Amino acid sequence: VMRKETMQARVITMHRECEGILKIVLAPLEGEFPAAEPGAHVDVIVPGQPVRQYSLTAGSDESQYVLGVLELVGRGGASSYIHRSLRVGDVIEIGGPRNAFALVPEGPVLLLAGGIGVTPLLSMAAAMAGTGREWAFHYFCRSRGLSGFGPQVQALGGEMHFDDEEGTPDLARFVADIAPTTHVYCCGPTPMLDAFVLATAHLDPEYVHIERFSATEVEVVEGDRPFNLLLQRRGIEVPVEVGQSVLDALIDAGVDPEFSCRSGLCGQCEVRVLAGDADHRDQLLTEAERAEGAFLACCSRSRSQTLVLDL
Repeated sequence: VMRKETMQARVITMHRECEGILKIVLAPLEGEFPAAEPGAHVDVIVPGQPVRQYSLTAGSDESQYVLGVLELVGRGGASSYIHRSLRVGDVIEIGGPRNAFALVPEGPVLLLAGGIGVTPLLSMAAAMAGTGREWAFHYFCRSRGLSGFGPQVQALGGEMHFDDEEGTPDLARFVADIAPTTHVYCCGPTPMLDAFVLATAHLDPEYVHIERFSATEVEVVEGDRPFNLLLQRRGIEVPVEVGQSVLDALIDAGVDPEFSCRSGLCGQCEVRVLAGDADHRDQLLTEAERAEGAFLACCSRSRSQTLVLDL
């Protein structure tokens, strides 16, 4: 199912940043790309695969979009297609840009990146460099051989940290003495983000910003089972299988819902539950919002056999 407001882009360069990470530069097939703020991402649509999101990194503007794509080995999907089949000169469909991870316009900023999570933070660092703003940038990698975009990080004044040389990072150390008005941004693998949530628990949530990369497959939790969606306004039933998201089931049924991050963070895919026992797995909605029927279709499921949606 094709997203609305997509555009065609040509691959003009592909460069292997390090083992497993490709830097891809896209140019518009005609006209210009929409302007994108630091932290924005685009949808990438490849044949026969679910739509995936990739952050725009430093060097992106109206004339080109720059992406970093990590191959999720053994999972197939869009990343494997991009690594194994995409070539310079090919034309792909993209959508966006959208931004659920926006850089604040003023005040001190601390950027903490892990692995491929460096891509959106690199664009933020590039935007702040030379502006006189107070900021710091730390990039954590398992080893030097897995540090994609490392030279760009260092050129901007960022600090590199390698697990095999320094051990697993203690994120609490990096946020311990920051000013209370510092906005802290983190993007990286799940273990790092979980540690970041604990390390920043004492900070005002307004100043803590996190972006999780969604996996190519829906996480299956023990006890998950198939269920049905009843779309109240359409009068149709839609089955949802184990390992399939409500969002993808709706897309397969031709509903064309809005969505963006696929991680339960941005709220773009919110729908309203009219009846049924929702199993909320997002990181955005409050308990009050959930009680009023708010439901994020990208990640949440149903404990009841049927979930009635206002669709």
